[in-house]
Amino acid sequence: MLVGIPQGLLYWNYGDIIKSFLNELHIEFIESPRTNRNILDKGVNCCVDDACLPVKIFHGHVDWLKDKCDFIMAPRVMQLKKGEFICPKFCGITEMIKNSIDGLPPLPEEPLYALSEKQRHQWFLYIGELFGQKRKKIYEAYLKAMEENGRHILGFNEDNYEHKIALLGHPYNIYDTYCNMDVKKKFNKQGIGVITEDYVDSNLVDREVDRLFKKPFWTFARKNFGTAAVLYKQKQVDGFVYVSSFACGIDSVVIELVKEVIGTFPFMTLKIDEHTGEAGINTRIEAFSDMLKRRSANNGHKLSAFG
Repeated sequence: MLVGIPQGLLYWNYGDIIKSFLNELHIEFIESPRTNRNILDKGVNCCVDDACLPVKIFHGHVDWLKDKCDFIMAPRVMQLKKGEFICPKFCGITEMIKNSIDGLPPLPEEPLYALSEKQRHQWFLYIGELFGQKRKKIYEAYLKAMEENGRHILGFNEDNYEHKIALLGHPYNIYDTYCNMDVKKKFNKQGIGVITEDYVDSNLVDREVDRLFKKPFWTFARKNFGTAAVLYKQKQVDGFVYVSSFACGIDSVVIELVKEVIGTFPFMTLKIDEHTGEAGINTRIEAFSDMLKRRSANNGHKLSAFG
């Protein structure tokens, strides 16, 4: 049995858990390569037109894997926290893939509700039994995977720069360097460090979200809004950059919520899709970086704050 792991969507959050779990069960796996032009083209060709860029990229990773493995680990993630939901396309990703790509090996059918320890264990038990493993061994592998995940912090917190921005957005937009054209590296070249949500206290994030008139329905909306509010109030950053997929409805709401909190504080949205040109991204990053430096030199006065 060879399991294929697509390097897209929630791979950036939970890929290490899956790999550790499979290693403990001595099950071989293969990962698709990091996103590249070939992967993107495959995804664009087989996915529906109105899907966002990350979903198209995920299709490309699955298409790359389909003839190279016996099972593709593409879980149908439904919820990560009580009262919150994941993007509808995540909830239906299994059906999207099945109806878009021919000749697929089996996929996980059981939906993943990761609201409690019991539910998480139940899903991993389902996966382990698909591979013919015994329950005791599955449970031990699950515990080991959770333990390994607790040691790993995804994200950045760069203090060795004179200026710092908060990089907001869904994790697969922030950490897939082909998808976002490596915006972190581009800011670093401008002498600007980056911090992401993983280095912000989750209790403080929840506290800021509780101040809203109505709590967001979406897990990533809560995280991005709360992160921005905390960093703004603690004066930890010089500006915010939100990497957003074109046509993402969740992002369009969160961006307005963030702007309402930060007022005229520097903020820039970078919209990405398969047609985004790198030259335009470079120009906007350079202009935003120059503005931050001039604004700092002038104590934040008389300079436009939006990019």
